[in-house]
Amino acid sequence: MSEQEIKVPDLGGADEVEVIEVLVSEGDTVAEEDPILTVESDKASVELPAPYAGKITKLSVKVGDKLSEGDVVGTIEADDAGDGSSEDSDEEPEKAEKDADESKETDADSGDDKEKASKDDSDSGKSKSSGKKAGGSRKETVKVPALDGFENVPVIEINVSEGDTVGEEDPLVTVESDKATMEIPSPYAGKVDKILVKEGDKLSEGDDLLEMTVEEAGGDEADDADDRGNSEESDSDRERKPARGEKDDGKEEASTSDEGQGDSTYQPPTPGSKVHAGPAVRKVARELGADLTKVKPSGPKHRILKEDVEAYIRQNLKKAQEGGSVEGAGIPGIKLPDFSQFGEVEREAMSRMMTATATNMQKSWLNVPHVTQFDDADITEMEAFRKGQKQAGEKKGVKLTPLPFILKACAAALAELPQFNVSLDMDRKEVVRKKYIHIGIAVDTPHGLMVPVIRDVDQKGLWQLAEEAQELADKARDKKLKPAEMQGACFSITSLGGIGGTAFTPIVNTPEVAILGVSKAAMKPVWDGEAFQPRLMLPLSLSYDHRAVNGADAARFTNYLAQVLGDIRQLLL
Repeated sequence: MSEQEIKVPDLGGADEVEVIEVLVSEGDTVAEEDPILTVESDKASVELPAPYAGKITKLSVKVGDKLSEGDVVGTIEADDAGDGSSEDSDEEPEKAEKDADESKETDADSGDDKEKASKDDSDSGKSKSSGKKAGGSRKETVKVPALDGFENVPVIEINVSEGDTVGEEDPLVTVESDKATMEIPSPYAGKVDKILVKEGDKLSEGDDLLEMTVEEAGGDEADDADDRGNSEESDSDRERKPARGEKDDGKEEASTSDEGQGDSTYQPPTPGSKVHAGPAVRKVARELGADLTKVKPSGPKHRILKEDVEAYIRQNLKKAQEGGSVEGAGIPGIKLPDFSQFGEVEREAMSRMMTATATNMQKSWLNVPHVTQFDDADITEMEAFRKGQKQAGEKKGVKLTPLPFILKACAAALAELPQFNVSLDMDRKEVVRKKYIHIGIAVDTPHGLMVPVIRDVDQKGLWQLAEEAQELADKARDKKLKPAEMQGACFSITSLGGIGGTAFTPIVNTPEVAILGVSKAAMKPVWDGEAFQPRLMLPLSLSYDHRAVNGADAARFTNYLAQVLGDIRQLLL
């Protein structure tokens, strides 16, 4: 063993490149040419390889540091070639195992089967050099998974204790973002050894959560077989990998990348979540109008490369030429003036919820051809009936508002006109017809707009709907909603009746195809054939996706709502 400095190699003329990712930690064992750092110039991202095989003893750089050729970034305890003595093997099991593997490969090339068999027998009694596996179990450090783009979310509850046995997907801790409460599940089945967080701690993706012992089938022999397989695979990968400074065939790379971008199994991250791409790649994306959240990454650790962006643009152009939908197409941005020249200003960061809402609204407005149908419903008798239930509501502890009546009316309309209970799959040119009726209700909270979902509205009565609506609204205001309680809606209702207004144009919550806006009811004179009568009229604004719904059906929908709300006995028919 000898300690060597790790220096920055020739960077092709680039100077003062920025470290954008540190790929190893002190104490890690690396092979020669394994990447240890990723740096980025104004032209490309480059991985700096390990000059030797061995153990990283020191790292003297961090993300954001600027490096030039010859800078020392750390030290490595390099493996000495040809050192394979039994004494060293006893004292240094990691090095001995590596030397044994190398010796086995040399023996295989020379055809010395006898010595190779001897080495295999010797190695068969060893455990993995990492020391993580023994007796059919291994130690794992559970890390925080992706949190839908959220960072620094506080822990509000620890669901397990040290010594507990948990199953895969059992909840470990509960965290709360500014939008929802989420449980972090266990990725393994096993025993909790040590909990590394406490209530009140703030977590982000990749943070250590707890340590656990994972039970697994198979013993040391299987482990050694896995080691040999992994070693062979790594050697094979290195053989296939082009040497530094060389390039693969450009046409083949572009073809492969294009196919990956068109892969229907790729699940893009949630809007507003973090994507990994360097400044140069982001600049290319801005220039080409590409939405990086839609681009499938092919770089190390899910990093988006320039080739990925170019392949994504090619794929979307091909779709456009074939008549398909183009996602993430850029539009010219609006350059803001310097507002401070007009007076005093103050800037503050948009909240995560505001950012997500703005992104979703813009995408829906750009992708959905909106049309809004307006109508009035006579709710005079409905309101008289509702107010007559005040005493019954007090006994039940439930307040009966107009919302449950509107929910039941919309559920009946969706059953009567099923073309409103669909979603469009433009990529596959299919209409998805839903056999269930779940309705989202927009709730105005101090943190922003939230839309919890009431399920199976058509199968529930007014009192149950009133109770669920109140419960979900309270959870939304207290930021206690779970992700599952905001998913699966077929249709949405947004009401400004408690504030005012006579009509508005709500934006469709795609992939739904319609949304009902409700304004403030008002007394109006209505001609009954003989005289004007004072009637309580409720303004309705139905926005819909004109790709899925035509104007005549929209008029039929609002007419049906008006009839049912005008005489709620029709809900019994």
